[in-house]
Amino acid sequence: MKKGRLIIFSAPSGCGKGTMLAEILKDKNYRCSVSATTREPREGEKNGINYYFLTRKEFEQKISENSFLEYAEYCQNYYGTLLSEVDDYLEKGTDVILEIEVQGALKVMQKRQDAVSVFIAPPSINELRRRLKKRGTETEAVIEERVSQAEREISQAKNYDYIIVNDVLENAVSDFFAVMRAERLKSEFSDDIIK
Repeated sequence: MKKGRLIIFSAPSGCGKGTMLAEILKDKNYRCSVSATTREPREGEKNGINYYFLTRKEFEQKISENSFLEYAEYCQNYYGTLLSEVDDYLEKGTDVILEIEVQGALKVMQKRQDAVSVFIAPPSINELRRRLKKRGTETEAVIEERVSQAEREISQAKNYDYIIVNDVLENAVSDFFAVMRAERLKSEFSDDIIK
């Protein structure tokens, strides 16, 4: 049995990564690791499904126990990837998607050179701002903070293996699957053919 692929999946807030992932995860060959966070749950989010919602104290305890592949602080909250959410599934042959922000993604890229990194970009900053306002969940000040953060994150997209623009959802999802098909055709993953 082949080991699963670790896929780094990053996008600024409001780029539609959640919607993309919902489509991608219809393919049962993929699993999205559930991140831990100290932020408050949004309406409809469930602990252990969307995130592991931890107190700041609980999160810092896990940091001290080296339980994270990576973690970072973003907009006054911790976010992190638990090792238990990654390695166990990769060993079973499941492809694991890490939905993480750029700061954490760069740390994972350094630790795990075998990871495939994909950056999801908005069609434009104006469209990103429109999407964030449409959510109706944040104040104007928070939206502007997120837009400013998005501009910084987009400047880091050059560090990723692939960049997909999420303008039309179906096209962006198709591009993701094209990336994964190409990755599986690389010679280093064909040792059962090339002896």
